[in-house]
Amino acid sequence: MIVIYPYITGLVAGAFVVSALYHVFGVKELKPVARLALLKSLCFGAFATAPLLLHLHHPERSFLVMITPSPTSAIAGFGIIYNTYMFILVVEIWLVYRQTIIQKAKASTGFAAVFYRILALGVLNDSERSQQIDRKLVNLFAIAGIPVACILHGYVGFLFGALKANPWWSSSLMPVIFLCSAIVSGIAGLILLYVFLCWRRGVPSDINCMRALTKYLWSFLIAAVTLELLELLQLVYESGGEWHIISTLLTEHLKVSYIYIQLLIGALGSFVLLTIAIQSWVGPTLTRLLAIVASILILIQVFAMRWNVVVGGQLFSKSFRGFVEYHVPIWGKEGIIAAVIVMLMPLLALWVVSKILPLTYEETPQPAQAA
Repeated sequence: MIVIYPYITGLVAGAFVVSALYHVFGVKELKPVARLALLKSLCFGAFATAPLLLHLHHPERSFLVMITPSPTSAIAGFGIIYNTYMFILVVEIWLVYRQTIIQKAKASTGFAAVFYRILALGVLNDSERSQQIDRKLVNLFAIAGIPVACILHGYVGFLFGALKANPWWSSSLMPVIFLCSAIVSGIAGLILLYVFLCWRRGVPSDINCMRALTKYLWSFLIAAVTLELLELLQLVYESGGEWHIISTLLTEHLKVSYIYIQLLIGALGSFVLLTIAIQSWVGPTLTRLLAIVASILILIQVFAMRWNVVVGGQLFSKSFRGFVEYHVPIWGKEGIIAAVIVMLMPLLALWVVSKILPLTYEETPQPAQAA
């Protein structure tokens, strides 16, 4: 569950960054996925704390963090950051969808009309002036959400990097590495969701949007992998007393998950595919195919990175005298079945949300041609 926890928060922060690129920086090519990015961030954010609660022996005591917060508590700090981010996200989504909610409230009858009126908070003013105010507020909350989203996942890396007793974790690069890999996984997950939704609707995905997402994914992948290799290079160059145990960990106990899956297949393989996909001479069909395959590899690579950090850092003893073996259970709250259920819950929530609000911007209707 402690592997799933940073993985989900990474998907949250990464999706929000894509939305901010459209709302704040005006990247018009990302308009088709701007709404989807916000709702994806909301649904995954709603279950970001589920792995932590399942990991606890007494999850009912988690409320004590909010009742009696401590300024020196790491988990209390996460609670403050998490609640701040979710508040900004919910308000921004409401502002983005306010006109849609008003339209549905006016067009619906019965229970649906009451439901959408409640969502609109009873305010059905959709004048041009109100729309201008909404756009300004969306921009304001998007700007405020960028640093909070970065802190949300960078804080996860900070928790590991602050544990100086563990040489595999104790690095000042850890928060930045977690943040960059979060953006990478968020964009990759967004690409797969967008392609799937277009396939369900029977329409091709917008090629300009796909090319823009692919270029951002390629750029952040380079940054994330470079930082990961720099951290490893620093350990190799220093060759401190802990290097002999870490080198054995990476080359023997984590050989498959670190060298083959994280570096070769996930990082190098996706880098090659994305490098081809961003070339101008590549056709739309091949671009989509390469982006899909690369996104799948990247999601696997980021999960492997989380696994190697969380599990790998606990495989060797603090005295550097040996290793322990970890066998992943199938059942139980720390098992594979529980992990799959936790990962499916945000997708189920996204499906429920899609029944209430459109996940993407609707196509502008073409005016009828005169006979």
